[in-house]
Amino acid sequence: MIIDSHVNLHAPQFDEDRDAVIERARAAGVRLMVEISDRLSTFEATHGLAMAHDDIWCTVGVHPHEAKDYVDLTAEDLIALAQRPRVIGIGECGLDFHYDLSPREVQAGVFRQHVEAARRTGLPLVIHTREADQVMIDILREEHAKAPFKLLMHCYTSGLELAEFAAELGAWFSVSGIATFKAAEDVREVIRRMPEDRIIVETDCPYLAPVPHRGRRNEPAYVGLVLQKLAEIRGWSMEEADRRTTDAFFALFDRIPRPAE
Repeated sequence: MIIDSHVNLHAPQFDEDRDAVIERARAAGVRLMVEISDRLSTFEATHGLAMAHDDIWCTVGVHPHEAKDYVDLTAEDLIALAQRPRVIGIGECGLDFHYDLSPREVQAGVFRQHVEAARRTGLPLVIHTREADQVMIDILREEHAKAPFKLLMHCYTSGLELAEFAAELGAWFSVSGIATFKAAEDVREVIRRMPEDRIIVETDCPYLAPVPHRGRRNEPAYVGLVLQKLAEIRGWSMEEADRRTTDAFFALFDRIPRPAE
């Protein structure tokens, strides 16, 4: 059961052929997709996709790039939207110190509101982290000490120290098309050390298309290429990789009923 755990189908890159993209994913064997919220201003589009398709679910959250526009966001705001049907996660949220499109202290404050929303709803937290390893460790340590919460390190490309710390907290990890890039051996090395029962796959479409599509628009139909690379990196058969990632997905996103295979 191939699952794409992170799609951005509401993105304008899909405005011309969104329905066709979804159909291609199904034709490629993709059984489920999680449509990710990156800002509340587009949440209606994100939620609408989930409501319109039985094989699409969604999250609610604010990407760290957009945090500057949501300085006053509260956990209550997120919790209210999370009550809607087919919302199964909080995020994408976190820290991005590579682009610094929002002030770092604002990113951190908005991220903590997401943590609180995840803690209070019991929904998994979808975390984006880039070049912010130590600050992410500090925040996760502080927040987890208050009370635990489920977390997913999405499209993980950060260092081994943060990976090991997150794994100790029980985190899941998602692998993206970056794992197929020739220069990404450091990413592959971390993947080799991820907990084998808490790895899932994603495209992060329309971004990060896997080889041989790198440099072009990504789409969910390509997630099988990520699964194939994960199998190669971990020394699993495709059947084992499929089974492990499917089991891990439903353990993480436990509000989604598991369809008969």
